[in-house]
Amino acid sequence: MIHNDVLERVLGGALRTGGEFAEVFVEDRRSTSASLDDGRVEELGSGRDRGAGIRVVVGDTTGFAHTADLTERGLTEAAAAASAAARGGGGGVRTVALAPAGSAPAPSFRIPPEDVAKARKVELLQRADEAARGAGSAIKQVTVGYGDSRRRIQVANSDGLLAEDDQVRTRFSVHCVATGDTGMQTGYETAAFTVGFELFDRVQIEDVALTAARRALAKLSARPAPSGVVPVVLKGGSGGILFHEACGHGLEADHIIKDSSVYCGRVGDRVASPLVTLVDDGTVGDQWGTFAVDDEGHPARRNVLIEDGVLTDYMWDWLRARKEGRDTSGNGRRQSYQHLPMVRMTNTYLLAGRDDPEEIVRQTPQGIYVAQLGGGQVNTATGDFVFGMTEAYLIENGEITDPIRDANLIGNGPDVLGRIDALADDFAMTPGTCGKDGQAVPVGCGQPTLRVTGVTVGGTAGA
Repeated sequence: MIHNDVLERVLGGALRTGGEFAEVFVEDRRSTSASLDDGRVEELGSGRDRGAGIRVVVGDTTGFAHTADLTERGLTEAAAAASAAARGGGGGVRTVALAPAGSAPAPSFRIPPEDVAKARKVELLQRADEAARGAGSAIKQVTVGYGDSRRRIQVANSDGLLAEDDQVRTRFSVHCVATGDTGMQTGYETAAFTVGFELFDRVQIEDVALTAARRALAKLSARPAPSGVVPVVLKGGSGGILFHEACGHGLEADHIIKDSSVYCGRVGDRVASPLVTLVDDGTVGDQWGTFAVDDEGHPARRNVLIEDGVLTDYMWDWLRARKEGRDTSGNGRRQSYQHLPMVRMTNTYLLAGRDDPEEIVRQTPQGIYVAQLGGGQVNTATGDFVFGMTEAYLIENGEITDPIRDANLIGNGPDVLGRIDALADDFAMTPGTCGKDGQAVPVGCGQPTLRVTGVTVGGTAGA
């Protein structure tokens, strides 16, 4: 990475030209990806990207420049460009992209993925393909994906902060298509953690493939989903993405400062069922959204956002916290050195309760059991959301019965939080990728099995 003396001179130069605050973010990222489709390897590639982003703040104006030239001269030129942009005034953000001139904490992983031969990674794809196709003759298409990345970062700023992190993530996914009388049905499963290649010492490739295949096969006999407001039971780990989207984004400080969140000005108010405690925590073991320091160099933290139904705090990056005269919560994240940091979630989850998950189902005479949610969207200003159900079943007379076809859950985040009347003790998490303002970062989502007394289901059958 960059020597301390060089960083000090670059930061000093940015301040001498008028900056009130300056920051250098250096990133060195290596990645490998491989995919298999229809029994053939379609992609097998690797790459490396190195560079630095420099941020300079003057009043309410932020100047930003990024460069792939990591020499002292390249960094100094980027700092000068960022300072000039910041001095232009007018508030907001000004970004300058520079062409290159001329052409931590102890790692938490055990096996660096870059040390593993590509042939061994391809073998994993082939094993998954064989396992998925062996689940049934109705499986007609299997797509398998592998990806790993090693991201080393270094952050230094004019407040004297100097921090580093070495983040390794490994991911494996299987997507299956089954064909039958109801047409084509799909199923998928993903295993992803902030670990190295040792992921495959703890995750059985065949199990991932069979889970995806069985989901697709089950939907061949699926019934139409009901329509209307019905009780919904979310399996542990399946619905964390709902709370990430429908509630978490509304608790990010940039939305609060812009007055574009349904949670604005509500700290201290009851915003959820007394059963609900919502946490964002970048320190959770080896989950997908875990790291040692955020992309502004501040340690990851466990932040309680809602406690026993009462809103206690928001998530903060350095810039918004500075404006409010408070500390950052370790939620400053960016996609790469070419991007400014912003307030982002890490691992967001509901704490477990005390109920038995099977008893929650037994005490639900009629409803829907959701085993897996797909993508969705939310309006942070209102909390209104729409999410797809990619694996769900009817609950009839307190029992999980027939699978139902893919349909949507439609509702409002604060309303759903208030309708949670049962929380089980079987907490689980799932990995995901969060997109915001054109930037994507890895996150974790989690919750125990829980029941919502009523959510609108956009199905085709009568409720």
